[in-house]
Amino acid sequence: MTQQTTTPTLIPRRRLGAACLGAVLAGSLAMSQAQASDITLNYAFFAPAQTFPAVQMEHWAEELERRTDGRVSVNTFPGGTLLTAGNMYDGVQSGVADIGLSATSYEPARFPLLNLAGSLTGNDVDSTVASRVIYDLIQEFPADQLGLEDFKVITAFTSEPGYLHSRSPVASLEALQGQEIRVPGDATEVLEALGGVPVGLNQAETGEALQAGVVDGYVGSRETLMDLQYARSVQYVTDYPLTNVVFVAAMNRQRWESLPEDVQRVIDELGAEMAHFAGDYLDSHIEESLSWAAEEHGVETLTLSDEEAARWAEHLAPINEARLAEVAEMGLPAAAFHERMQALSEHYRQP
Repeated sequence: MTQQTTTPTLIPRRRLGAACLGAVLAGSLAMSQAQASDITLNYAFFAPAQTFPAVQMEHWAEELERRTDGRVSVNTFPGGTLLTAGNMYDGVQSGVADIGLSATSYEPARFPLLNLAGSLTGNDVDSTVASRVIYDLIQEFPADQLGLEDFKVITAFTSEPGYLHSRSPVASLEALQGQEIRVPGDATEVLEALGGVPVGLNQAETGEALQAGVVDGYVGSRETLMDLQYARSVQYVTDYPLTNVVFVAAMNRQRWESLPEDVQRVIDELGAEMAHFAGDYLDSHIEESLSWAAEEHGVETLTLSDEEAARWAEHLAPINEARLAEVAEMGLPAAAFHERMQALSEHYRQP
């Protein structure tokens, strides 16, 4: 999607008569317009192009180019080809990329308040609802409270909550006892509280560990059954929402301020739209993934009884309370953030 840059013809300095003045002014105006239309943005993401955040990134780039009539072009760099998860936001801040997309949970010390939207368990919302909620929260709470004061947020969205995927059926706390499960960082305490044994592996290591039987399952979003072919190694999904992942696409503040106002308006218009697009795309893709996993590999979804779900919630409540208290001790409005998150979730759940 790289736009070819053309260099305007320079007008040599010379003595010009009054008759030529109009032509010179017109030429100068044309040069200014050509230069203003030559805007290229570099947009980085750490995961492969087929993942849903990268699909969002490509769609955003295409929409920005279309809505600016080609005045803005966007070079996308998925798969960590420009910046990785470990240096994404620092890289944007230093100007290595104009825009970076990453998971805020990879830098918990940087985004303690914002990460509450992903680290609290039991939020029974799909990605569409959760994505609209997180985007609204970012608009409503001060940027310095969210750790975003040095950036311009162009959009934000979330995964669905992580679910337990396992080789053997888990429909009770007793069935989970002692099972070794790969978890993302925010889910370590969660799995321990439920009686499982958390295993820290990155996504590349997880597939091999599942195939070799090193772990008994994993916690993650359900599109991984198809996208990463994990349905070949697990047989069950336990339908209880655990933690999820918050993604924020942030632009270098100086780069944002350098853009023409009309381009800024288009980017602002795309913010909420892309939050909804990412969530809706993922939810549809998850339905496809679940159907494929069931038909091709016999993967079964297990629903907890009301009594059993209440037991899980009881075990996890102290973790939620501790996480809220920890953020509040930093002088941040954890309770207000949580209350607003719940209210927005209820609002967007409405048909």
